[in-house]
Amino acid sequence: MDMFLSDLTPALFALACLVTLVAGTVKGMVGFAMPMVMISGLSSFVTPELALAGLILPTVATNLQQAFRHGAGEVWAAVVRFRIFLMAGGLMLLAFAQLVSLVPASVMLLSIGVIVSLFTGLQLLGWSPSFARAPKRFEALFGGVAGAIGGVSGIWGPPTVMYLGTLDVEKRESLRIQGIIYGLGAVLLVISHLGSGVLNARTLPFSAAMLVPALLGLQIGFRLHERIDQKSFKRLTQVVLFLAGLNLIRKGLMG
Repeated sequence: MDMFLSDLTPALFALACLVTLVAGTVKGMVGFAMPMVMISGLSSFVTPELALAGLILPTVATNLQQAFRHGAGEVWAAVVRFRIFLMAGGLMLLAFAQLVSLVPASVMLLSIGVIVSLFTGLQLLGWSPSFARAPKRFEALFGGVAGAIGGVSGIWGPPTVMYLGTLDVEKRESLRIQGIIYGLGAVLLVISHLGSGVLNARTLPFSAAMLVPALLGLQIGFRLHERIDQKSFKRLTQVVLFLAGLNLIRKGLMG
């Protein structure tokens, strides 16, 4: 722990645990937003590199638990259904992860925030697009965009959730599919950022320490998820996305 506590006081470490607990709870409820909550919260008091490293191992662990919650058979069926999205996203994530030190953080956060807020804001006002019959290249486009954003920022939830939302995927299946997509992406993120230098001997212990509050929050979120119906789940997802987008815009403008 001394590796990262030399730069992080006990009070700030406790605050990081609290941010991660909240992030895990939100993820358990709607299936996503852990990286968004963590990177926006943690980067308020630690460096962007440490914030990104901190979310990596919790993201892997929570997504694996989320994906396999209802058995391996359901996981395989979801992989087959969304294979184009997964392949496109994986390739773009590996490619763009190496650009993390070249893209200004403010530009990245502002761009993501504007897109997410605009799309979900229109949905909250009543716009309800449907891509259920869209061609497969549309799925590849969403997957590629999600992977590119994830490689640079560790945030690939917004385009994924927007795509699933337009398909009106059932809430339990939505959590499973998101767990698979984000879990595979998180594994690739670990590999990519071992190469980029973001995940190293100084930052890895911090990321490992965030596993406990992340998994605890996830279990709390799962319990809350079971108490809401499909309509409420979809609305809650849109609200969380919209608020996350506004926060990313704020961070982008201030950064």
